[in-house]
Amino acid sequence: MAEASISVDQDQFICPVCLDLLKDPVTIHCGHSFCKVCINDCWDQEDQSGVYSCPQCRDTFTPRPVLRRNNMLAEVVEKLKKETEVQAASPAHCYAGPGDVECDFCNRRKRKAVKSCLMCLASVCETHLKSHLEIPALKKHKLVEASGNLQEKICSEHDKVLEIYCRTDQSFICYLCMTDEHKSHDTVSVKAYRTEKQSEVKEEQMKSQQRIQEKQKKVQELKQAVNTIKLSAQTAVEDSERIFTELISSMEKKRSEVTELIRAQEKTEVSRAERLLEQLEQEIADLQRRVTELEQLSHTHDHIHFLQEIKALVSGHHSPQTARPDFQSDLCEDSPRITVNQHLSFDGVRKSLSDLKKRLEEFCQMEFIKISEHGKRSCSCWSEGNHFISVSTVEDVQILLSDPKSRDEFLKYFCDLTLDPNTVNYYLILSEKNRVVTSSDIKQPYSDHPERYDSWQQVLCKEIVCGRCYWEVEWSSEERVSISVSYKDISRKGWGYECGFGYNAQSWSLRCSSSSSLSFWHNSIMTELSVPSSSRIGVYVDHSAGTLSFYSVSDTMTLLHRVHTTFTRPLYAGFRLYWNGFSKSASTVRLCDLK
Repeated sequence: MAEASISVDQDQFICPVCLDLLKDPVTIHCGHSFCKVCINDCWDQEDQSGVYSCPQCRDTFTPRPVLRRNNMLAEVVEKLKKETEVQAASPAHCYAGPGDVECDFCNRRKRKAVKSCLMCLASVCETHLKSHLEIPALKKHKLVEASGNLQEKICSEHDKVLEIYCRTDQSFICYLCMTDEHKSHDTVSVKAYRTEKQSEVKEEQMKSQQRIQEKQKKVQELKQAVNTIKLSAQTAVEDSERIFTELISSMEKKRSEVTELIRAQEKTEVSRAERLLEQLEQEIADLQRRVTELEQLSHTHDHIHFLQEIKALVSGHHSPQTARPDFQSDLCEDSPRITVNQHLSFDGVRKSLSDLKKRLEEFCQMEFIKISEHGKRSCSCWSEGNHFISVSTVEDVQILLSDPKSRDEFLKYFCDLTLDPNTVNYYLILSEKNRVVTSSDIKQPYSDHPERYDSWQQVLCKEIVCGRCYWEVEWSSEERVSISVSYKDISRKGWGYECGFGYNAQSWSLRCSSSSSLSFWHNSIMTELSVPSSSRIGVYVDHSAGTLSFYSVSDTMTLLHRVHTTFTRPLYAGFRLYWNGFSKSASTVRLCDLK
């Protein structure tokens, strides 16, 4: 006999407690069925009251009913499992969760939809999909991947599936739209359009994959560079620790040597003084004995004895009876003149050590600047936009660090400078947050300061110029101004040339005149420049390379003058301004902002 086909809804065999297919089903007196384990768990919690209820209809039973397996229901559930291939042990495999598309045909707990029908505008799970696979009329329906936005795939005007893409309007349309407003438009089927885009996607995929490989290669290079930098830095740290240890040891040795020299000089002088002291004390003792003898002689009543002793003392000869070996005649004479340097001074040593300390600090400062520069230049990777450049040789570094050409390249080294109020002359006025200085014929009430220029109308900037630095100034004057760089230890007091920018070895100065003439000054030597002046001057310093350059700044950078030298100390930007007493006109210099 052929086995009857059972067509049932799986929801009818769901346990109301665990919401899963019945397992070892039992049916209680009210007719509802549960998993045996589930109903026993519910009734175990009601043992204290002695009244047992149905979790679904709340009907009560007393005493606790005896549960027996519903064999027929168990067989039906088992057959249903086989037919639908539902994995009861994994309910998350069947039922819709957050983000899943729900089946529109499930009545109770919604299962996950596996397909969506564009004709029914509904999504179906595996159970309800059977009708679309078995019923001939439903087989003609178009099934797509489960989607929660089916309405977006339907033409809002004709309620037809969007199967055409209009290139003219760049929109999806149905076939009825092609006969209406899109009649003469360039159209293509969605499938064909997908094929076109698929090739573009594949090409873009290949490009992206290629870029990924390139980036991964750069990542490996960068990681290798990082490891190299770390290893190099660690080696440098170890070398610096060793060198500093040796330097400290050497300084400790020199300190000991200086201490020994001082102690040796002290010992020599003290020993000499002690010998003289011992000699003087001996002479004093001898003189005291002579005074005692003379005192005793003066009290004798024997006139002959007295005169004989006095004669012996005066003549330096004693009679055989009275001669004493410790009474020398030279005691009657003055002792030789004795001089001892009682104010032994070590000021020379102290001054030498102070000078050594100062020179050593300056030398260390300069060397640290060089170390900083070398650190910047010795990077193994330089970033240029989205590209990395590997630097492996000194020549590569020199090429990368060649002098800038365009203004944009100069601005990479732009230094934001401010004028130092402690250095400004009494006849100069600072303004605009110490970025503008103007000459004046009225003395300003500035307080005294050891760094202030008390005679020359000059001012220095606060910031140290080291490494590579670039700044721009704008000037205006009916006379002239001097745009300078200087060491900080340049003199500040008086009218001597040791104070004026360009008149000594501590400063370099470009003198700009209202008559459009330019000249360069250093150590009182003037160099006439046969180039046109400009109201905007750019100053570029490469401290370690020993170059100082002045440029006329306009649409292009025009070199006015360049100096090649060796800078032994950090530099500071400075300016000298003039006052025209006849026209009562002031000079002005403005430090430009980065633009």
